[in-house]
Amino acid sequence: MPRFGYTLMTEQSAPRDLVRYAGAAEAAGFDFEVMSDHYFPWLEEQGHAGYAWSMLGAVTQVTERVELMTYVTCPTVRYHPAVVAQKASTIQVLSDGRFTLGLGAGENLNEHVVGAGWQPVNVRHEMLEEAVRIIRDLLGGGYVNFAGRHFRVDSARIWDLHDEPVPIGVAVSGDQSIETFAPLADHLIAVEPSAGLVEQWDRAAGGESRKIGQIPVCWDTDRDRAVERAHREFRWFGGGWKVNAELPGPAGFAGATRFVTPDDVAASIPCGPDVDAIVQSVGTFTEAGFTDVALVQIGDEGQEEFLRVAEADILPALRG
Repeated sequence: MPRFGYTLMTEQSAPRDLVRYAGAAEAAGFDFEVMSDHYFPWLEEQGHAGYAWSMLGAVTQVTERVELMTYVTCPTVRYHPAVVAQKASTIQVLSDGRFTLGLGAGENLNEHVVGAGWQPVNVRHEMLEEAVRIIRDLLGGGYVNFAGRHFRVDSARIWDLHDEPVPIGVAVSGDQSIETFAPLADHLIAVEPSAGLVEQWDRAAGGESRKIGQIPVCWDTDRDRAVERAHREFRWFGGGWKVNAELPGPAGFAGATRFVTPDDVAASIPCGPDVDAIVQSVGTFTEAGFTDVALVQIGDEGQEEFLRVAEADILPALRG
């Protein structure tokens, strides 16, 4: 049976609120929770970008059952992979084995802040491949030395390891990334409901794995209000990841989406009180072979009401 998750969207809620939502989402019956790892919001209207790893540490202490995951962390520019391994292992210990490390090649939006430049996609994939190898070795225990084209690690070791190894998921979008990362990762992460992507991953991975997707929704008792909120805060979503990875900041996303209309957003994101529309949208992922789908409720306002409706109506409908 597919598993359904809740997204702790660091770009649209303040840190204390996100931690509160995490506890409420577990109580509502979600199977897992994913957290974005951003330095900037996509658009200024979202208004937040707290440090994901501090919030994850807090979330481990207000939840007991729900699985946790980064969706996703870039371990190549803003963070060194050896530091990401240490953070991931610490969260695994704090959560008592409930954490999955989701990794990706990142976006200029978040990585430019350290002044190291933004490499072309093929170089970013080379960097991510080295980073995944370093992280996996460190999470396996013992001392690690590594000398690659992009990274060096000198006699590093993670001292606090949980008995349950940290699973690694990697975000992929096409042939090159699948062939590179399926043999290295435990799980697939993708934001497009492509059966072909799932089938290609399974062939390259050579074994069973989770396929973890994510979908935005904007539940509200008033559809017009939901459409307005989705347009205000999520009109960036339709640009696609090849575009979204390159834009340097919220002003760039504002400029790139200035001609996107509310109707355009409502055509791709279920908005309003219709639970069946949410079920149908999520169904595009499960029908494509995804085992896990995380919902993003757009906007900070109304999160608690959304979680009440999720418990009473949305999750039972998805599971039914």
